Amino acid sequence: MGHLEAEFTSEPFHGEGTPPEHAVQARAAAEAAGLSTDFGPLGTSVSGDSEALLDALPSIARAALDGGATRLTLRLQQPGASVEPDGTEPGSVLDGIVRRVEAELGTRLSDLDRAGKQRAVRLLDERGAFQLRRSVAAVAEQLGVTRFTVYNYLNRDRHLDQD
Repeated sequence: MGHLEAEFTSEPFHGEGTPPEHAVQARAAAEAAGLSTDFGPLGTSVSGDSEALLDALPSIARAALDGGATRLTLRLQQPGASVEPDGTEPGSVLDGIVRRVEAELGTRLSDLDRAGKQRAVRLLDERGAFQLRRSVAAVAEQLGVTRFTVYNYLNRDRHLDQD
């Protein structure tokens, strides 16, 4: 196989600021396995030899869960892949999801009121938009809000779903 890249997100999110312990512990497990890491507010990207990366996944998951994660999402990819799994160009998957949500809501994301923006974030989340790399920043820009606001909407909806 050669080389692999993985991106994992652990929840609950805390938005911007100090990263949650589960994210810190998952990153430490990846680094302990000798993987290159790129730590971000929504997820951590790791890369390395495919065997080393695949062997490290259980310890990364265990570290996140031991650190308090309630959910761990993983995406694996061979580096240099220039298309999404459905054959579309990168970025167009999110654009397509956003266009469908805008059509459903009858207006552009930027024209929605606060309640409409919260509903849009919920719909985008249901359709998997936030599983895509850098999607929170892109959606925040289209909504005309900060990334922190999008994280707050996501956390609000997820807490409501648990009640």
